[in-house]
Amino acid sequence: MRTVEEHLSAVLALADPLPPVTATVHPDPATVLAADVVARYPVPPFDNSAMDGFAVRSDDVGSAPCVLAVVGDVPAGTASTQTLQPGQAIRIMTGSPLPAGADAVVPVEHTDQLPGDQPLPAQVEVRAAVPAGRHVRRRGEDIEVGAKVLAAGDPATPAAAAAAASIGHAQWQVRPRPRVLVVATGAELVAPGDPIGPGQIPDSNGLLLSGLVTQFGGEVAAVLRVGDEPQEFIEALATAGSVDLALTTGGVSAGAFEVVRQVTSGSVEFVKVAMQPGKPQGLGHWGMAGRRVPLLALPGNPVSVFVSAWLFARPLIAHLAGRPAQLATRQLPALDGWRTPPGRRQYVPVAITPDGVRPAHALGSGSHAIASLHLADGLAVVPADVDEVHAGDVLEVIDTNA
Repeated sequence: MRTVEEHLSAVLALADPLPPVTATVHPDPATVLAADVVARYPVPPFDNSAMDGFAVRSDDVGSAPCVLAVVGDVPAGTASTQTLQPGQAIRIMTGSPLPAGADAVVPVEHTDQLPGDQPLPAQVEVRAAVPAGRHVRRRGEDIEVGAKVLAAGDPATPAAAAAAASIGHAQWQVRPRPRVLVVATGAELVAPGDPIGPGQIPDSNGLLLSGLVTQFGGEVAAVLRVGDEPQEFIEALATAGSVDLALTTGGVSAGAFEVVRQVTSGSVEFVKVAMQPGKPQGLGHWGMAGRRVPLLALPGNPVSVFVSAWLFARPLIAHLAGRPAQLATRQLPALDGWRTPPGRRQYVPVAITPDGVRPAHALGSGSHAIASLHLADGLAVVPADVDEVHAGDVLEVIDTNA
C-alpha cells in the first residue's frame, strides 16, 4: 500500500507544466507568467504633478505669501508649450506633465483660488512656500526602462496586469489553464433531478468534480456521465477532444463491473493508498486526440472524490499550470474527539470555528455523506499512527476554501 506522499509523487510525475502561450494582458490569478516582463516605458513616463494646483519655481515662493502671474493651464493628457519664467505660475492638474522651468507644485488649497472647475485666473496668491521637488513625481522614480517588473512564475493578478500595461505591454507569456475532462461512471447514476429507480442515485460526482476543477484553476473541457459498458466509456474518451488531463470517478475497485479498470488496465496503474476515505486510486496515461493525456482514476463515493481531488487532482492541475502544488494548511485544535481507522491517514471534513474544528457530520469521514459536505470548511488530517483524536489535539487542516 502506498503512502499519500508516494502516490502524489507518482501523480506529479505524469506530466510537465504546459508550454507557454502568448496572451493578451488580462488578470487571471489562476495562471502564472512564463517569462519575465521588462519595462519598455519608465513609470512615471514624465515628470508630473501629484496635486491639483499651480506649477511654480520654488525660488519664487520661498517668501510666501506672494502673488504670481498665471500664464497658462495644463489639463491632464496635455503638455504645456510654455517655459515658466520668474514670477509666473501655470495651473496644473494631477498627472499633467510639469512645465519646463517649474520645479514644484503648490496645491490649490494653499492659494487664494477655489478648487474645481473655475475660470483661469490672471494671478494667484501663494500662501505657503514649497521646496524644489514638492508634489512632483519624477520620471522613472517607480520603474526605469529595462527594469524587470514581473518574474516568471508570478501569478497574473489584477495588480500584475496593471503593472504590465503601465510599462508598455499588451501581451505576455503565460502558462495556460489546463483543460480537464471529467467523466463520472456508474450504471446507477442518473441526471440530477431525474426520478431514481431501484438501485439508482443522482450523479453528484460530475458537479462536484467539475466545480473543484474550476476552483483549482483548471478549465472544464466537458463533463460526461457513462454507465458500466466498456465501449461507452471508450467512446466517451474518444469524443472528448483535446484536453490536458482526464479525471474519472468510480470503476476503480475490484468488483465485476469496474469499467475504468477494465478499459484502461495496462495503461493506468491501480493502487491502494493508505488513506481514508479514498483508498483505491488509479493513475496513468490514455491516448486522446492524438496525445498521451494524464488520467487520474478516482473512487466513486462522493466524499472520496472530494478528498482525492484535493490531494491529487489539485496539485496536478497546479503543476500543469506552472503553479506551486502545495496545499494551504494550518494547525487547529479539535473541539470533539473521534475514532480513526487503523494504519491509514484520515481526512475528515470539518467545520472551522474561531475556537477550532469539529467534524461537519456525525459520520465523520464517511465516504458517502455528500449531502453534508457543504458544511465543511476544511479537511482535518489525522496521522496513520493515531487511533483516536481527543478534544484539544492539534491537527493539520487543509483549507478547502482556498
